[in-house]
Amino acid sequence: MASDDILDFAGRALEIAIELSLPAVLTAVSVGLLVSIFQAATQVQEQTLAVVPKIIAVFLVLKVMGAQLFLKISDYATELLSQIEKTGS
Repeated sequence: MASDDILDFAGRALEIAIELSLPAVLTAVSVGLLVSIFQAATQVQEQTLAVVPKIIAVFLVLKVMGAQLFLKISDYATELLSQIEKTGS
């Protein structure tokens, strides 16, 4: 396997890592923003109010999108392993 191939697969791995984490991160940021607006409007500064909704929202997003995310990572792993097998022969 040439160094160019290795760099391509490493770059693709980073792209997939970003794609896989993006739904959870965007959900946590969105819920955090909504909770902070609520806290600012009501003057309620409870720490659990900021954390618990984010945990629940991220869990729900991962539950809904888990199959799609798993397919994406398994496709990449299959592609990587087949490429390694080709170059090993």
